[in-house]
Amino acid sequence: MDLTVLHCPLCLRPLTPPVYECKGGHLACADCRVERPGNQWQCQKCERGVGFDVRNTPMDTVISSLRVECPHEGCGLYVSYHKLADHQSVCPLVPCKCPLPVCGYEGPPLALYHHISNAHPMPVHRIQYGKVLQLQVPLSEPRLLLFADEDGRAFFLVGGMLDIGAPITMSVVCIRAGASPLPHYVAKLWANGPPGEPKGTTDAVKVEMEVTSSKDPGDVDVQELTFFTVPPKLLVGAKLVSLHIQIDKLTS
Repeated sequence: MDLTVLHCPLCLRPLTPPVYECKGGHLACADCRVERPGNQWQCQKCERGVGFDVRNTPMDTVISSLRVECPHEGCGLYVSYHKLADHQSVCPLVPCKCPLPVCGYEGPPLALYHHISNAHPMPVHRIQYGKVLQLQVPLSEPRLLLFADEDGRAFFLVGGMLDIGAPITMSVVCIRAGASPLPHYVAKLWANGPPGEPKGTTDAVKVEMEVTSSKDPGDVDVQELTFFTVPPKLLVGAKLVSLHIQIDKLTS
């Protein structure tokens, strides 16, 4: 069937219960029924401008029972048609963009992991939530991908200077739809000092940050991110920075 017949003719979005109609049989969703400018509740398609004062219970039944499949490859979930847009915004298989600016690839996180592993020289590391991973991050190209085996989630670790001459900073972005409410993730980052110095005296202050989620990690506004600043003394004459990272998964 043509699903556009289930769209409100006023706002053009899918009708959601309760649905109302005027005496001429024209429909309106509940929001449009109360938000009509001027003479509210009046139908602009009827010559006499009658109101949307009749509840269309049969249409409520139709739109409540109609389910469609999520279009994201691999999801397979059927949801109410009027809730499809909400589901798509939080679906774990929403297509995400490759974080490299020269690449136009889009795919779900698992496919993105394989894409980056095969198509780009970016380092890829597998992680376990709650466990520390030690990384050697090249200062010439401080970016890499972290992949969690537990739930197939991908994280983009990116570093650089916010301004010329400023310290090098690191941050983490979860590659998924930004509207997903749960689970959410917390990242802890810290760096070790040069070899040979007494243990515990050169560790940088550990930074804990809420991980921002985005299906386009290469285009996240820096204002949305928390940064870990690498101590300048660790960068003198160095090509790599020894970075520790721990990502925790929070479900409430």
